Amino acid sequence: MNLSNNYSHKNIPFKRIVCIALFSIVLFFAACKNNSDKENTETVTPPSIPSLSYQIINVYPHDTTSFTEGLEFYNGFLYESTGDPDYAGRSKLAKLNASTGKDVQKIVLAPAYFGEGITLLNGKIYQLTYKEQKCFVYDAATFKKLKEFSYQGEGWGMTNDGKYLIMDNGCNALIYRDPETFNIVKTVPVTGVPKDYSGHEVFINELEYVDKYIYSNLYTMDFDQLVKIDPVTGKVVGILNVNGLLERYAPPAETAKRDVLNGIAYDSTNKTFYITGKYWPKLFAIQIH
Repeated sequence: MNLSNNYSHKNIPFKRIVCIALFSIVLFFAACKNNSDKENTETVTPPSIPSLSYQIINVYPHDTTSFTEGLEFYNGFLYESTGDPDYAGRSKLAKLNASTGKDVQKIVLAPAYFGEGITLLNGKIYQLTYKEQKCFVYDAATFKKLKEFSYQGEGWGMTNDGKYLIMDNGCNALIYRDPETFNIVKTVPVTGVPKDYSGHEVFINELEYVDKYIYSNLYTMDFDQLVKIDPVTGKVVGILNVNGLLERYAPPAETAKRDVLNGIAYDSTNKTFYITGKYWPKLFAIQIH
């Protein structure tokens, strides 16, 4: 299935140059997204990195108008941040009924903002924006905006380890930030991310911190994989391939618009991950082994 026309808002050849420069000076602020060839749909997995497996626990509906950028599970509900490639005012932050996929609470971002990764920490929801260099902070119960932070570069995925916010910006690095000031605490380069068969770089995107590891979707061309990262060393220690998962549970008519896998949430009580993607008609509850 050729999805090359769907990757409109994140671009990948100038980005590589910028990322290399940023690594050399231990800064990872620049906007690092550029165009890439899209003719290949496979990745090269380093043989030393274990492959993970998964078991499907349940399959739920997902709103096909949602260009998913961030996903969280908290107190029995899913929280989703969406972007909008057309900047037509559809970026939102929503609380979802996981079983029905319906919004039970939401706010819509101003048309100028493209919603990106989110995380919940200390009763607050933090939401990144793509190129607008703003992080919005909301009360998790009311969605009232409490404050906003400014930062340099782009915003992609975000999670937290219970103490620090952890984000990425289009380079393969984890950027730790103080939740009270949004100042950078440290930056950890991520190594071992698989490349596609043309040798093009693939980048970590949406993030989820689970049991001292970080799971991340890969932003790339036409395949669906995620990686497990040791946040201390930055090394990729596992790769999960879910290619074809959506197509097994949704007919072609429902997946014609689908874009990349992008959304990881974790229910710690049931040890269950929720995964979905941009414009996906399904949300999957899985256990990863």
